[in-house]
This record gives sequence, C-alpha cells and structure tokens, in this order.
Amino acid sequence: MSVSQITPTLFLSGADAPLNAALVSQKGITLIVNATLSHACPAYPGVECVRVPVSDLPSARLGDHFDRVAERIHGNHAGGTLVHCAVGMSRSPALVMAYLMRYRGVTLCQAHRWVQESRPYVRLNVGFWEQLLQYERRLYGKNTVRVAAVDDAPPRTPRLTRSVLPPQQNKWLTPVPRSPLVTRTPLMAHSQMMMPANKRRGGTKSSSIKV
Repeated sequence: MSVSQITPTLFLSGADAPLNAALVSQKGITLIVNATLSHACPAYPGVECVRVPVSDLPSARLGDHFDRVAERIHGNHAGGTLVHCAVGMSRSPALVMAYLMRYRGVTLCQAHRWVQESRPYVRLNVGFWEQLLQYERRLYGKNTVRVAAVDDAPPRTPRLTRSVLPPQQNKWLTPVPRSPLVTRTPLMAHSQMMMPANKRRGGTKSSSIKV
C-alpha cells in the first residue's frame, strides 16, 4: 500500500488505501475521490465519497471532472482528502494536478513536479496530458509544458531533457523551449532522463512532456 501526501490534508493513492479503515482514520480523511469504474466506495461514518467514473484511456473525458473535483477538495474543511484510482499513477494524479493549478496558483509544470516529489512513479496517459494542457490554458492563458511524439518510448513516460536541438535533429526527444532559460531547467527525476538517440531505433509513437 502506498499513500503519498501532497499537502498536509491531501493524499494520493491506489484503490487499496481507502479500504484500510485504520489508515483513513489516522489521516483524518473526510472525503474520498474515487476515480475508477469498478472499485466500490467504502462506507465510513463521516466520510463522503465522490465518484469519477472514468476509464484510464487517452479518450476518456477526465477533464470534464477537473472543476468539480477541485472544488470539492478545496471545500473540504472538515478533514483530509484522499484521491485515488486503481494504482495512483494516471487518473488520480491528473485530478490532483488540476486542483493544484486552480487553487494553489501553480502552473502545470509546477503541479507535475509537486506531485512527482511525493509520488515519483506517476505516469499519465497522453490524453490526460492534453486535457490538463487545455485546463492550464483556460486558467492561465498559456501552457508551460507540451506533449510531443517520440519514437520507441514507453507510452506513459513523460521525459525532460536540457537539450535544445530543433525537432528534426533528435528523433527520440526534443524539448520545445518556453523561455530563453530553458537550458537551466532542472530534470524532474533521474528516471526521466533522455537516453541517447543512437540507442533507440524504430518503434511506435508515444508521448513526451516538454518544457
């Protein structure tokens, strides 16, 4: 069981955590956001459950729930909030990142780093990234990260690099600078570092997140 603390009152997990009554009590959880299709909401006295019945597919309309879930998290003054999906890697982190953007005043790039500091193995699918980009643009009028096609990379692996080569010079990954200081942008995690292009040949198209 892995529960990640995002803020003093906001937690992120897979579907096993909300089934642990002792954990729910210990964390002071009064709101559970269940972003799954098949996992039931446990019934605890004084704990509200919000369902987000969305599959973990790029075509799923998770973005339709960003405002509603963010508002419920923000309005939960009675205790802590636990946001979960099946394994806590895609749907629930995306919902948490949307909340951080709307109510904590951070960009999508900052929200991603914030969540990754507590839960390094989050891997959103490309569809959820696109919906978060749309949400960020609606909130701030601009985007701080970008999804780009890469060759032969795991489909859930967003990667960053300090390289600033134009796209045609780097088939595996090329970041698109959002400011002249992009070369100073730190890597998000060691596991997200770029592998040399000559180690990868062929393969299918995937996605990458670019600052």
